[in-house]
Amino acid sequence: MVSAALLTASCSLVGSGDGGDDDTKVVLVTHESFVMSKKLQKQFEDESGYDLVIKASGDAGALTNKLVLTKDDPTGDAVFGIDNTFGSRAIDEGVLAPYAAKLPDGASTYALAGDDEHALTPVDTGNVCVNVDDTWFADKGIPEPRSLEDLVKPDYKDLFVTPGATTSSPGLAFLLATIAEFGEDGWQDYWGRLMANGTELTQGWSDAYEVDFTQGGGNGDRPIVLSYDSSPAFTLDGQGGTTTSALLDTCFRQVEYAGVLAGAHNPDGARALVDFMLSEPFQEALPDAMYVFPVDSSVALPEDWARFARQPEHPFTVDPAQIAEHRDEWLRDWSDVTSR
Repeated sequence: MVSAALLTASCSLVGSGDGGDDDTKVVLVTHESFVMSKKLQKQFEDESGYDLVIKASGDAGALTNKLVLTKDDPTGDAVFGIDNTFGSRAIDEGVLAPYAAKLPDGASTYALAGDDEHALTPVDTGNVCVNVDDTWFADKGIPEPRSLEDLVKPDYKDLFVTPGATTSSPGLAFLLATIAEFGEDGWQDYWGRLMANGTELTQGWSDAYEVDFTQGGGNGDRPIVLSYDSSPAFTLDGQGGTTTSALLDTCFRQVEYAGVLAGAHNPDGARALVDFMLSEPFQEALPDAMYVFPVDSSVALPEDWARFARQPEHPFTVDPAQIAEHRDEWLRDWSDVTSR
């Protein structure tokens, strides 16, 4: 998601190396927010017998585009980080090889619709949601917004900041939430009203949250921001509470997948890596490592997540095939509306 995640990932945390022969190493192609501890990497290598090499760059969209461009000569064996907004494209372009991994409890819920050959295996999930600074609204005596429609009301003029849909994975997810809510005939009008109400657009999540959001640590002046359902677990007030809330009626579900690349030099190693990402140790590490929820429903969440990272019961979704068909058109239209 993109991952989708509440960190500026450091590739220094990700294992890498020169690797060995093609039959002794497995190369993972992923996005720049991927984090796997050295302990977990060593566990995979010890259990599988393969040396793991990680190639990380870009977000989920850039990752998928690169895989499509290199599909005739893939740069790795396995991929992690294609999400449900780009999954259909990867499948349609023949980037992936079928692999029906054994899924843990609850993971089948997140299978990509239309993926009949099981090319993508769900690994983690989370929701892109509008977040609010509870302390700011309490101090001002203004009721917090609750819905997408609330964001265009005069009470919230000049208060919302969001990453753009063309430059950010969560920004695209937010655009899809508005399409799901207002439909093909209404989403452009909604965005026109949103921009007229002083919405600020940024290049990415970090700019919006860490710089412009009032709880982001950058002395920002916007108390409403696009972020994640897990974000409140990381704005603790030191007194047993949190200073922010996710608006659960504004959320779009994101799922990140792993898969075996078609034409991989080491498909056996790729399948072993996909299996490892479904294992309990890897699933347990996801919240702290990448700020996402495991797909294994039997895995216990960290205490702060259990208290403050609430997930929506009915997040917005858009059919992956519809996203694949209309993504470019929607992004062109979005650019037109937001540049007026």
